[in-house]
This record gives sequence, C-alpha cells and structure tokens, in this order.
Amino acid sequence: MAVELPSFERGDTGKGSFKDYRYGLVPNNARVRLRLAGSNAAQETLAELHGEQGLETATPRRTQAQDAADEPIEIRLFTGARVSAPVGFVPRGLESVVDEALSRLDIAGRKQRIPVEIVRKRGMYRVELLMGQTR
Repeated sequence: MAVELPSFERGDTGKGSFKDYRYGLVPNNARVRLRLAGSNAAQETLAELHGEQGLETATPRRTQAQDAADEPIEIRLFTGARVSAPVGFVPRGLESVVDEALSRLDIAGRKQRIPVEIVRKRGMYRVELLMGQTR
C-alpha cells in the first residue's frame, strides 16, 4: 500500500523532469537540478542556512521495505557540523533519480551526499539538489 505524501501548497510541489536524465538516470549535464517539494514548512531552517556553502543531503538510500511501500523520500541537510530538520521531499515520481544518484556516488567511492543550494523564489526559500554534480 502506497504511503501518501502530505498535500503541498501551490508553488511548493517541487520541480524536476526525466527529460534531464539519460539512460541509467545519469544527468544530461552538470547544470541539472531537482527542486524539493514541501519546503514551505521549513522556511525558518532554510532562512538560517541560506547563503551557506557546502550544503549536502544527509539522506541514505531507501531500503527495500521503504521502496516496496513507496514511501516518500524526506530530505535533511548536512551542514558540516550537524544535520538539519527535514527541509522537504523528493517530488513524487522522481525518487528513483535520487536513489540512483546515491547509488552512483557509493559505487564511485564518494560520500553518499548530493550537493544542495538554497535559492529564494517569489519570496520563499527553496531547496535545489544539484543532481548534475553527481555524474
């Protein structure tokens, strides 16, 4: 049975497309980004972290049980010294892209952390995963 994502406000549903990836879910280029859904609830945390350099995800790959239940991937950020509260969810349908990126990083012997940038869009902070840097 699939777990339901919380409902998100308009403009907070995330952004990404399979068109940005080629075979094996490898990003087409280094500029590919994926915007998280559900960031409105974490505006205070994101305001504190805005402008910091070197932010990365602190989210492990999904387990088989989570994948079978189709649970959403909740993203937390690693700031170098601590792990933040949840800052959003991977948009529905794009979980495999993030899971494959974490797998690719692990196989390459790199840390399983996707680089992140916090951007300000229409007065709200948004989290963008820099997927192109996982190539």
